[in-house]
Amino acid sequence: MDILKRIEHYREEEEKLKWEGTFAQYLDLLKEKPWIGQSAHSRVFNMIKDAGVEEVEGKRKYKFFSNQLFGLEEALERLVEEYFHPAAKRLDVRKRILLLMGPVSGGKSTLVSMLKRGLEQYSRTERGGVFSIKGCPMHEDPLHLIPQHLREDFYEEYGIRIEGNLSPLNTMRLEKEYHGRIEDVQVERVFFSEDKRVGIGTFSPSDPKSQDIADLTGSIDFSTIAEFGSESDPRAYRFDGELNKANRGLMEFQEMLKCDEKFLWHLLSLTQEGNFKAGRFALISADELIVAHTNETEYRSFISNKKNEALHSRIIVMPVPYNLKVTQEEKIYEKMINESDVSNVHVAPHTLRVAAMFTILTRLKEPKRGDIDLIKKMRLYDGENVEGFNSADVDEMKKEYQDEGMSGIDPRYVINRISSTIIRKEVPTINALDVLRALKEGLDQHPSITNELREKYLNFISLARKEYDDIAKKEVQKAFVYSYEESAKTLMDNYLDNVEAYCNKAKLHDPLTGEEINPDEKLMRSIEEQIGISENAKKAFREEILIRISAYARKGKRFDYNSHDRLREAIQKKLFADLKDVVKITTSSKTPDEQQLKKVNEVVARLIDEHGYNSTSANELLRYVGSLLNR
Repeated sequence: MDILKRIEHYREEEEKLKWEGTFAQYLDLLKEKPWIGQSAHSRVFNMIKDAGVEEVEGKRKYKFFSNQLFGLEEALERLVEEYFHPAAKRLDVRKRILLLMGPVSGGKSTLVSMLKRGLEQYSRTERGGVFSIKGCPMHEDPLHLIPQHLREDFYEEYGIRIEGNLSPLNTMRLEKEYHGRIEDVQVERVFFSEDKRVGIGTFSPSDPKSQDIADLTGSIDFSTIAEFGSESDPRAYRFDGELNKANRGLMEFQEMLKCDEKFLWHLLSLTQEGNFKAGRFALISADELIVAHTNETEYRSFISNKKNEALHSRIIVMPVPYNLKVTQEEKIYEKMINESDVSNVHVAPHTLRVAAMFTILTRLKEPKRGDIDLIKKMRLYDGENVEGFNSADVDEMKKEYQDEGMSGIDPRYVINRISSTIIRKEVPTINALDVLRALKEGLDQHPSITNELREKYLNFISLARKEYDDIAKKEVQKAFVYSYEESAKTLMDNYLDNVEAYCNKAKLHDPLTGEEINPDEKLMRSIEEQIGISENAKKAFREEILIRISAYARKGKRFDYNSHDRLREAIQKKLFADLKDVVKITTSSKTPDEQQLKKVNEVVARLIDEHGYNSTSANELLRYVGSLLNR
């Protein structure tokens, strides 16, 4: 790739996108492409929608967020459906400040950053084009040139509502430069850029004693007063505050609730009326989405202060909790590692999963139902099938606590511990035990973890370790089974033959002697017991299997190893149980014989080829499982 050629190509593409013309030409363009007259809220909503929407189990998943935010589908769906969508339709929610509330490292800043970067890209697309009065420091909407008394007629013809008045600067320019001829006013296409301060702004409060309101609304340029003769001349004013520059797009208000009151009152007028006061001018119109973020403690403190009551009704609070799904938490860690300088280190399979299990356990609240423990709850939230429970149970659990996911261990802590493991171990591979050890050691260094919490978290590390023990044993046992799928299929076919004969009260034929024999009860029970099927329940289970086979046959489908989850689990467990002694002897022998060594090498090769391990992590896994089986 020639980077300079790519830069040149990008520059050429940017040139092609540029547009400049008179207001009259802009109106012709508007008839052809009415969407270019959309509001800031509408532009944000369409940007999200145009990236694609998926329906998953009756819930909408917005692809715009999919590569950066994980496990927040419900919060994001609520954000889009309850704020962006109605705001785009000009409903009253657009007159509110959007306040994202959630714990540290929960994804609030990432979400705002995605909206900013997304708008920068979207303003370069056909559907996201933004046009403004040329030379205006606030990138003002050209439609503000339409006089008030003609706006109803304009709506009848174009179907676009115009809100806001022409700014003091452009009012003067219209008279002095264009002699009142609106049709001659120059219009240009602009491209959002936070770096160039076009359509995207960020305001961060500093020391209330030293911070000036001009940071928000702009200020007088005293060097030009002599030239223009008055402080109320708009040409003597610098329209360079964040509210000015973010016009037509989005402004991020960082740590809004820590801000001095005088800054917040400007937001009242802007959100409710779509304008703000600056200098010695009439109110200045602005069309922008204001996004702020805070944590729960600061929000509660803000709400309890009676002086802030006027702002309460101007804010829409959107909770952004921690992710509560293990598989999604894994993706967060993968993303953070891939973006670091240690992305070349081999992370053994299940390492990040086990770390994610610990993290999710710290965020979950104890179920109120006695038949569900935290591990089952964790699995159900992750979409796993847990016997005796369904999606209705999951929905019921989610309603038990309104604030679930607002506390617990944050992803940065886990990544910090993983990083310290990688640095300290100084080998090109780390495994789950390394990370669990690092997580445990780090609890003492975490400033916000009390002794009581520490004990609770140590228990979660133990639970995560037990889960890993089961995963590790299954992984090794699976690798020990030669032609695993074939062995499983043979065992299942044998079981199904016996079940069919049992249910139909028929006999089987011995494949060697040809004589009739009874169904092998011992074989069937040895498989069914693996998943806790009792003597009393065996008949119902076998009949259920037969009904499933018939249903598959009617649809012209073949019943195979993956057609029944519980039967598959039983077959796997039976195979593993039969192999347990072989695994134990082979992995724990200090001086393995030639046959054992050959078997170990085969297993290591299979772990590398089929399960994603490298030589070091595969051998570490084998040694660990050997020690587990010998306990």
